[in-house]
Amino acid sequence: MSTSAPPPAPQNPVDRRTFVRTTLDLGDVLLCPWGRVAAEPDTMLDGLIAAAADPLIALWNPLATADRGDALAWLEARDGAWDRGGSASFAALTAAGGALLGSVTLRWVDRADGLAMIGYWTLPAARGRGVATRATRAVTSWAFRTTDARRIEIAHAVGNEASCQVAHRCGYLPEGTLRDSHRFGDGAYHDEHLHARLAADPEPTDPTQEPTAYDNLITGRARDTPW
Repeated sequence: MSTSAPPPAPQNPVDRRTFVRTTLDLGDVLLCPWGRVAAEPDTMLDGLIAAAADPLIALWNPLATADRGDALAWLEARDGAWDRGGSASFAALTAAGGALLGSVTLRWVDRADGLAMIGYWTLPAARGRGVATRATRAVTSWAFRTTDARRIEIAHAVGNEASCQVAHRCGYLPEGTLRDSHRFGDGAYHDEHLHARLAADPEPTDPTQEPTAYDNLITGRARDTPW
């Protein structure tokens, strides 16, 4: 009598949808996982403190990193999210010298359903260089390619026109307005524009286009921060 091995059990979608620490090389910019290791040079902590003090980041994407202790706690929270595979936070750094340019974070909204949200910010010295657009495209493509993401959303305040343009340039189609959707750094609830990309959507055209004036701000949030 012969026996055959039982068929392999189907893989749980949640198991496939785990963010694994990865460095994404964009040439002149590196996207490196945020975490405790990033705190080793004090310049990284100081960069987070500077980001928290920037008026535009404080309005559209406030950070609880007012001092080095706060910044270290922020990094530890991102480390924990990486460990759980539920959120992927990247520091955008210059390839030459490792200066902090900004941050991009992707997190699951509904992990079992493959629904995620992406957010980003850049420091003033990095604006006007297309950093947010390039980084958001890279993290989006990475997520669709490696984590079985089905849909990724961007939500930003209606008044944040720069973030709206970055969403368009990254192939995130507009889907509507969310009324009084989120309380921002000014303490007021703002309407938000919702954009989304599906895994089946084509890559945006002209990925090498030059930065425009809309890259001069750049913050888009991911819900339920800390990321």
